[in-house]
Amino acid sequence: MNLRVDKTKKTFALTTPLYYVNDIPHIGSAYTTIAADVVARFQRQLGNQVLLITGTDEHGQKIQRTAENLGKAPQEFCDQIVPSFVSLWELLNIQYDRFSRTTAPRHAAIVQEFFQRVWAAGDIYLGQQKGWYCVSCEEFKEERELLEGNRCPIHTNKEVEWRDEENYFFRLSKYQAQLTEFYQSQPDFIQPTSRRNEVLSFVNQGLQDFSISRVNLDWGFPVPDNPKHTLYVWFDALLAYVTALLEPDAQPTLENALATWWPINLHLIGKDILRFHAVYWPAMLISAGLPLPDRVFGHGFLTKNGQKMGKSLGNTLDPVDLVQRYGSDAVRYYFLKEIEFGKDGDFNEVRFINVLNADLANDLGNLLNRTLNMVKKYCAGNVPTIANTAVIAENPLKAIGLRLGEQVKQAYEALAFNQACEAVLLLVQASNKFIDEQAPWSLYKQGQQQALEEVLYAVLESVRLAAYLLSPVIPNISSDIYQQLGFGINFNDQTESATAAPFQTHALWGLLSSKQQLGTPQPIFKRIEPPKND
Repeated sequence: MNLRVDKTKKTFALTTPLYYVNDIPHIGSAYTTIAADVVARFQRQLGNQVLLITGTDEHGQKIQRTAENLGKAPQEFCDQIVPSFVSLWELLNIQYDRFSRTTAPRHAAIVQEFFQRVWAAGDIYLGQQKGWYCVSCEEFKEERELLEGNRCPIHTNKEVEWRDEENYFFRLSKYQAQLTEFYQSQPDFIQPTSRRNEVLSFVNQGLQDFSISRVNLDWGFPVPDNPKHTLYVWFDALLAYVTALLEPDAQPTLENALATWWPINLHLIGKDILRFHAVYWPAMLISAGLPLPDRVFGHGFLTKNGQKMGKSLGNTLDPVDLVQRYGSDAVRYYFLKEIEFGKDGDFNEVRFINVLNADLANDLGNLLNRTLNMVKKYCAGNVPTIANTAVIAENPLKAIGLRLGEQVKQAYEALAFNQACEAVLLLVQASNKFIDEQAPWSLYKQGQQQALEEVLYAVLESVRLAAYLLSPVIPNISSDIYQQLGFGINFNDQTESATAAPFQTHALWGLLSSKQQLGTPQPIFKRIEPPKND
């Protein structure tokens, strides 16, 4: 996608990991990408120019072996798997700007130029690599990390392989002091705190140079000037973030790639690849003389019914099936509201259904529906002609609403998605309680039209504010609510929602006016019937 950058606006670039294509995407990949999309949508609402990068990591031994086992050429195999990521992101309503593939010819040019820079800095040398290698991690493991039976601590059912071969190395040890100083001067670089502590502990044990090439491997970029070596997957893969920054018509040079969007504001990753992003990547960038990213956030793992997911256990969770059954908003909402981002979290279908029914069908959907029907009945279908200033500051909904925008903004900025959702939900629940206590139907019978209209206005405006603040998470439902309230705004239209509904005005309580032509009340989220056990 070609993005014309408006120099008057602040830029915000963020990345998901580049997903390994040894298999179709799983729920963990979907989880990170949903979170990235929510951040990107929120940043656009703030009026920033946003670049959301996702993509695929396609080189390395694991891919080569998987392809060979299927009797396919590696490129052919990758070309068959990549569309499954593209179609899942579409299903999940993820609006990425660039899809970066490590097999792209433009990427080869960037990797070569970067390699030459690091080589010129004297940070690459030829040596002998001896050690235990996990093909699934594409990484050498230290003996102290291994589980019983020489198994990898991440891929616990896979034994590591002993390697003794000539490799090129990157002088990571040279950057120990610089990295330590950097972590101290930028305490927010690694988040959350638990991940930062892991990295500090790892670095304090002493950094060892790491291998950046392999022999006896054809699938990858050859090392410049020594083609019997192939560049190691991580040295090549991390640079695909840089390649993604190139405009489609630009020459693939580092200067062009880094001109507008560098440094990256946020790398969102799973905690299993933390070391590569928080230690190796900054050291490589320092070596090449480049500025470092602002923030690396490592989120937790997902379990299902309290168990680790895996094909061998037969308890995987198919994200495509989940979205097809429940819709993208439902899946997005559950994973971001029910799991504290940064910690491990669990998927349980009964809980999933209960949360969605309680929050989206009952609390939010029912509130909008019953209020619009009362407006139809008691106010001839028009928004009450009351000015928001006429609603007293002590009104419980106005009191929450006036500070909610700032509260939610801080939560989104801290990637505390669950806190953002919970804060909005408190306003929704307070609105339901307010209707029950004020009983507009009784006010109508008593002829207290002014008081009645004040109640209905306060509730309708609170629903609008809730829909707006949740729109990065549930854009379809929020768009439906906005349409029913007479705002012709579609939160899936990036340009329209950023210009017609900027955060500065729409996140404030009191925007609704009698100029709005209300739409027909319709359910915005149908209650989910729990699957019947056979």
